[in-house]
Amino acid sequence: MTSSFLSFASAHPAIILIDVVGTQGSTPREAGAFMLVSENAAWGTIGGGQLEFMAIRNARELLAGGGSKVMDIPLGPEIGQCCGGRTQLRFRRVTDELMAELGARQAEETERRPEVYLFGAGHVGHALAAALAPLPLSVMVVETRTEELANLPAETKTRLMAMPEALVKEMPGGSAVVILTHDHSLDFLIAREALERTDLAYTGMIGSATKRATFANWLMREGGERSLLDRLTLPIGGSAVRDKRPEVIAAMTAAEILTALSAYRQRSAS
Repeated sequence: MTSSFLSFASAHPAIILIDVVGTQGSTPREAGAFMLVSENAAWGTIGGGQLEFMAIRNARELLAGGGSKVMDIPLGPEIGQCCGGRTQLRFRRVTDELMAELGARQAEETERRPEVYLFGAGHVGHALAAALAPLPLSVMVVETRTEELANLPAETKTRLMAMPEALVKEMPGGSAVVILTHDHSLDFLIAREALERTDLAYTGMIGSATKRATFANWLMREGGERSLLDRLTLPIGGSAVRDKRPEVIAAMTAAEILTALSAYRQRSAS
């Protein structure tokens, strides 16, 4: 996200920054959201619809020497939207100093992104990395095989490890773990390490009901507690869509991960 933001800024010498500085009631975006507008292009979004159309028009009027520096927009029938709340916007011409401020803001947001670890870069691992790449997450793919780490999204971090289960102890609290290796024994080792932790937002493993039963039996033989299984999502992606193509499993699992991360943040805040 940061690179595209910088690319837009370098390609357009005259830009207006639109900041959402306040909201009341139901609104399409939260305070802190922003977008950039040039004479003939835009980057980012403050929510779309008439709200964004009006904001872009005002930004271009500012570039032309008119316009307003603030707007307070009711999101109701007056403008053809039905959110029902209000949004306050601030408009500023982008300077070098403001660019530095935006860069620092983006870097800070990137640093705070939840971490997602994908153990295994087979077909589903690659598809899931691609599905997660545009989302506000920090994604790392962990593999034992060098060749499988090729052709991943540019945003994806990678780690080559002979014993990937050892990485689990290093993860920050609130991380999500998805286990999709080529070896069931390795899957089980990683899963046990992850389930021993109580501070992870999500632990999922690719497989079936049969694999879940096999893992449960293995875990008991290894001295694990059956209650650990309550923290395991297996199979990943749910059962609402019965389609085993990697891209479909990845889409369903991405939604599952986002839901789990949101629930973790809410529990942590309460």
